[in-house]
Amino acid sequence: MKKKMINYGIYAVFVFGILGAGNLAYTEFLHEGTCPKLGVIPACYIIFGCLIIPFVAHVFNRGNAVYFLFTSFALAIATYATIGQLFGKVQCPKMESGFPMCYISFGIFFSLVVLKFLQGRKIK
Repeated sequence: MKKKMINYGIYAVFVFGILGAGNLAYTEFLHEGTCPKLGVIPACYIIFGCLIIPFVAHVFNRGNAVYFLFTSFALAIATYATIGQLFGKVQCPKMESGFPMCYISFGIFFSLVVLKFLQGRKIK
């Protein structure tokens, strides 16, 4: 029963993240400059891809390597952006309320990594 709850939690986090990142990526597509860039690629495109690919891997049960590779990569980006935002070195896109979206990305990817780790453990 606990494993099912964890699995539902993973799906819920993915849906929330894909909708949010997808909206931000679409806004970036329409109005270039919405997202900071990593090299020449807007970070929101990378984050969106790092949600879609592990989501597909999770849905089709294609093992943990792809899942953890992409979620960990995005977690590293979100961690860098969050720390940079806290110290004023990075400007993350903000919600209408002014809340930095990199904080949300950090929470999403941290949750996905932890939930998948817990899903693989023996739970009583």
